Amino acid sequence: MKHLVLSDPFRALSSWNASLHFCTWHGVACGSKHQRVIALNLSSLQLAGFLSPHIGNLTFLRRIDLSKNNFHGTIPEEVGQLFRLHYLSLSNNSFQDELPGNLSHCSNLRFLGMEGNNLTGKIPSELGSLSNLRILGLLKNHLTGSLPRSFGNLSSLISLSLRENNLEGSIPIEFERLSRLVYLDLSFNNLSGMIPKELYNISSLSTVAMVSNNLSGRLPLDLGLTLPNLQTLYLGINRFLGPVPASIVNSSGLEYLDLASNSFSGPVPKNLGSLSYLQILDFGFNQIGDKNNNDLTFLTSLTNCTYLNEIWLYKNNLGGLLPNSIANLSTDLYYLVMWGNYITGTIPTEIGNLKSSQILDLADNMLTGRLPESIGKLVMLKEFYVHLNKISGEIPSSLGNISGLLKLDLGVNLLEGTIPVSLANCTSLNLLDISHNHLSGFIPEKIFSLSSLTLGLLLGSNRLSGRLPSQVVDMRNLIELDISRNRICGEIPSTLETCLMLETLSTSRNFLRGTIPAAFKKLRGIQVLDVSCNNLSGQIPEFLADLPFLSNLNLSFNEFDGKVPAEGAFKNASRFSIAGNNKLCGGIKAIQLPECPRTKQHKRFPKRVVIVAGSVALFITLLLACIFAVRYRKLSANISASTMEKRFQIVLFALMGANVIGDYGSVLQRILA
Repeated sequence: MKHLVLSDPFRALSSWNASLHFCTWHGVACGSKHQRVIALNLSSLQLAGFLSPHIGNLTFLRRIDLSKNNFHGTIPEEVGQLFRLHYLSLSNNSFQDELPGNLSHCSNLRFLGMEGNNLTGKIPSELGSLSNLRILGLLKNHLTGSLPRSFGNLSSLISLSLRENNLEGSIPIEFERLSRLVYLDLSFNNLSGMIPKELYNISSLSTVAMVSNNLSGRLPLDLGLTLPNLQTLYLGINRFLGPVPASIVNSSGLEYLDLASNSFSGPVPKNLGSLSYLQILDFGFNQIGDKNNNDLTFLTSLTNCTYLNEIWLYKNNLGGLLPNSIANLSTDLYYLVMWGNYITGTIPTEIGNLKSSQILDLADNMLTGRLPESIGKLVMLKEFYVHLNKISGEIPSSLGNISGLLKLDLGVNLLEGTIPVSLANCTSLNLLDISHNHLSGFIPEKIFSLSSLTLGLLLGSNRLSGRLPSQVVDMRNLIELDISRNRICGEIPSTLETCLMLETLSTSRNFLRGTIPAAFKKLRGIQVLDVSCNNLSGQIPEFLADLPFLSNLNLSFNEFDGKVPAEGAFKNASRFSIAGNNKLCGGIKAIQLPECPRTKQHKRFPKRVVIVAGSVALFITLLLACIFAVRYRKLSANISASTMEKRFQIVLFALMGANVIGDYGSVLQRILA
């Protein structure tokens, strides 16, 4: 066996040599009477290689554990000769090909674990003869085909996990004979059809997980009565419909209830709060509720669920007032997610009692009133979403107390007043969206100092004024910046060049002036650039054509002039807009601009003309020198020689500095003055 192990980084098999008795080898256990190998435990040693067919010669083996290594290749059929084997774990390796059908010869097998490999093909129906098998784990492979009906013969089976394969077809009705089954996980396959009603009669079931299949039908109304020991019910991402059975409350030990992403309808059972051990409740993406005032009454009963950590009720038809009782939910509640409903009323002041909250999402509802200052008490909060409501008043300055806040989305509301400077205390913030409100005043400079901002700073569609702060230099990893539809003036700061990760920049519909900064050439990742409807001027920079990912460019309704580039984003008329700039020319034919006028070239004088002109200039210079000489002789004698010399130097300097062709006239004028 050792010679097929190609890598042994911990030298675990160094003791496997002829100088030592094999019963003393690492990972080997022998029987006390006959010194036969009965166990082989080489788990978690990072061994790599192949499993030798010679393992079939160790016929006294009762236990093999080679899990969490890097064995690959096929599983030798010789393993099927180990008829005394009780425990076989080859999980979390890289075994390939099909599962040997002759494993059914290991009739004493109680544990068979093959999870986390690369096994393919169908599950051998012969495995259904392993009547002593208690735990079967074939999850996380690439198995295909249908579930073997023969599995109904596994009368001792307690746990069956086939999740994360490519299994298809329906769940065999023969599974009803698995009367001892406690754990059933068929999640993340392609199973279809209805769950056999008989399966709900296996009263021993504690966990039923069938997430992400194509299962359909209704849940039996007596589900909670026939499955009294149920602790986990995961049926999300299927096609179930009908009401949530009210009898579910009879499964009094239920801890995890996930029915998300189906078509369940009707009300939520009002006495759901009697599930005192409930930790996770997920009814998201269904059609639960009737958009009436009684839809949320069940929330009050959930205050009895003191272990409740997560409530997911997003994207349903839940209506009515948000009850004040949500403030009395479990103090260990981490997630309260109710976006996409028809919830009305205000956010209660007592919301500050949920001090363990990490995600609070009430977006896309019909909430009104003000955001309570008590929201600042949620110091553990990571994500707060209330966009797409009708919330008014000012942004609470207490939000600045939540220093660990990652995402804050207050967009599309009726908020007014100024942006609180205290938001700059949220030094972990990677998304700030306060767009589409009625906010006014200046943008606090400290907001632009939040180096944590990565996903976006969205301030568009407000009434903000003043200039853009230059501190954008601190937002080096920002992906999206939107200040559009405000009253911002001044120039676009060149410090935006430091936002090297920027993909979207929108400054449209403001009062910006000046030019597009040359520093923008460094924004190599920019995809969307919208500076339309401002007072920008100058020529369209050529470097915009060199930005490799720019696919949406809007320069319209400014005062740009000159030539439009014809390369890069400017090659396709659907990728850019320049309307409303009346002084532009050139560009591709599709935009139908006039041609740019050709630049006038200065005529170059022939060499002969230059020589003649130079000779004339020299003659005039000599003539002027003679005139000066005569004039100086006539000057009065009291002019000293030194003064005469100084005057002559000035004249000579003027002559030497003059252009011989064109400047002698000006020199003459100064001298004769």
